[in-house]
Amino acid sequence: MKNTTQALLTIIALCCLLPNAFAKIKLPAIVSSNMVLQRNTNIKIWGWADAKEKITIKTSWTKESYTAVADAEGNWLVTIATTNSKAPQKLTLKSNTSDIKLENILFGEVWLCSGQSNMEMPMKGFMGQPTFGSANAIADSNNPNLRLFNVTKFKGSKTPLKDIEKFFPWQQASPENVKNFSAVAYFYGSQLQQILDVPVGIIQTSWGGSAVEAWISNEVMSSIEKVEIKDEQIATNAKGTPTVLFNSMINPLIPYTIKGVLWYQGESNRGEAEKYTKLFPAMVADWRKRWNIGDFPIYYAQIAPYIYDGNNQTVDKKNSAFIREAQLRCLDLIPNSGIAITMDIGTRDGIHPPKKKEVADRLLFNALNQTYNYKTIDFAGPIFDAMEIKEGGLNLKFKNTYNGVYAYNGLEGFEIAGSDKVFYPANAKIVDRKTVLVSSDKVPNPVAVRYAWDNWVMGTLYNTNLLPASSFRTDNWTDATRYKDNAN
Repeated sequence: MKNTTQALLTIIALCCLLPNAFAKIKLPAIVSSNMVLQRNTNIKIWGWADAKEKITIKTSWTKESYTAVADAEGNWLVTIATTNSKAPQKLTLKSNTSDIKLENILFGEVWLCSGQSNMEMPMKGFMGQPTFGSANAIADSNNPNLRLFNVTKFKGSKTPLKDIEKFFPWQQASPENVKNFSAVAYFYGSQLQQILDVPVGIIQTSWGGSAVEAWISNEVMSSIEKVEIKDEQIATNAKGTPTVLFNSMINPLIPYTIKGVLWYQGESNRGEAEKYTKLFPAMVADWRKRWNIGDFPIYYAQIAPYIYDGNNQTVDKKNSAFIREAQLRCLDLIPNSGIAITMDIGTRDGIHPPKKKEVADRLLFNALNQTYNYKTIDFAGPIFDAMEIKEGGLNLKFKNTYNGVYAYNGLEGFEIAGSDKVFYPANAKIVDRKTVLVSSDKVPNPVAVRYAWDNWVMGTLYNTNLLPASSFRTDNWTDATRYKDNAN
């Protein structure tokens, strides 16, 4: 009898040590009270429980009861239809071991915001680096219809994680949490909420200094190049290690239904422009496939001019104009995308421009026109279209200039070259309010023009909606030089 009792106690003790024994329902961090669910669509609610555990889900907005059964690994998922209601909602989940109540849920527009430090930069700014307009915006930020979720930097992961390890949960916007939230994401979300007059949820997941490779899954990166990840890489340079930020900061958010993505990244990939035109579209396609909700929109910011290492006269791949060109090219490579040009809002000696609201505004114009069908709102700046020889110079035509082109105090930043591929500073003037004539006495037979083709430059060319033109070139030369370079 004594041995039987001892054996029974041992079995009970072992059962208590089993990790999944009588486990309660566990929800991912992104699914909680105060969340915003994408309105008027089918959304996913998922989590973990004991194998074969039956979970019953009830909502306040439908009379239906939903049932999920955990698989052999304890995973479960259910699809639920949302509505356009603006009223706060509730959701309950019950099983043999759990009774979970989620409250103050809103239906609205959900946007994911990711990238590197210019997306991460908070409303309060970085040390010694302000965000313009933040004091007034923070003071006026109380808004129960704007909800924020922040995936914080913690660590990368060699393998995809099921859940986020460090985060600030869904909260309504307030001065206390807005000051530490992404400035671009907040300015975008707050304006979108006011214009659409519906709740908005913003998910921030960004890491300063991160390369685009870090945000791409191993499956996709491995199809582009060989991926070998060592533990010390993750510990010392997660932001630059392929796949590891996707694993820890994106994968755990899937399949939370989103409307679209905002992206601000590229500084860390300066010097590999051609590669970026493969990696960035591959990342977008990868995310879209995994979310499995169609080609959701992605609107991204072109990196702003900055002096980079004090070198502003290089014409090789270190010139950030090449990565800006690559980002512009991605418009044609990524369906349902848009770009915010930042040529006029950079700072010479600061890689984090303080004019974050202007970036958010230009991303917002893309979304309003292309996603929300506000077709009277223009969203695109001038894009070089064609050129012709005229009056000893080259006359340039542009797209997105139905009402003409504009310069505040004249045009600067143009260069012109002949067949010798040597670029000289050029004179540029607006002709008939719609084209730009570029010429130089030193180039009697010009064949190519470049504009704003430097690390640091202040853009001067706009359309009449004051949306700036990107850096551009009419050539595709890899061996061009500058007259100033030749003179040295």
